[in-house]
Amino acid sequence: MMVDAEKSQLRAHARARRQELAADHGAPERAAQRFLTILPETGVRSIAGYWPIGDELDVRPLLHHLALAGHRLALPVVMGKTSPLAFRAWAPGDPMIPGDYGIHTPAATAAEIDPDIIIAPLLAFDADGHRLGYGGGYYDRTLAALQAKRDILAIGYAYAGQKVGRLPRHDGDVVLDAVVTDHAVHWFNKKGFQ
Repeated sequence: MMVDAEKSQLRAHARARRQELAADHGAPERAAQRFLTILPETGVRSIAGYWPIGDELDVRPLLHHLALAGHRLALPVVMGKTSPLAFRAWAPGDPMIPGDYGIHTPAATAAEIDPDIIIAPLLAFDADGHRLGYGGGYYDRTLAALQAKRDILAIGYAYAGQKVGRLPRHDGDVVLDAVVTDHAVHWFNKKGFQ
């Protein structure tokens, strides 16, 4: 229970910090360019991003670059409060529908995809690759379920200023393979393509 209370306090601070960082309007394109430098030329069939809400680092510039490069893209869809996320095919210009938590999602008719790479939003991350999310456990459940089936890469996407000291953890928290920021790429797992 102590970890939950610590995380709750950190979320409030991390939200305020991210709101300050969001004033840097060049950050989304800088982060996109950093991500593109680590992407291998072969072996990646599909990449799941997210539709940004509030002051999350806007991943849409990256998604547009990836679409132009011919990558198959997907966006997350909440399937239930205790279920892993599903990922539906999406390309720039595709129609979107309102989903849970006010997040836009691809239409229900879009194909479901098992991505090779998942780009995850976050409130904060630490030097060990732990991610502080919103507290629903959606990405932890999703990453654990997909990693149990096959190798995938889980990459956080954040402003550099979202890096913090050691985050409190639960046994079920999934460590990211990397975090791409507007200033650097942080690798935590050597299975990546660095």
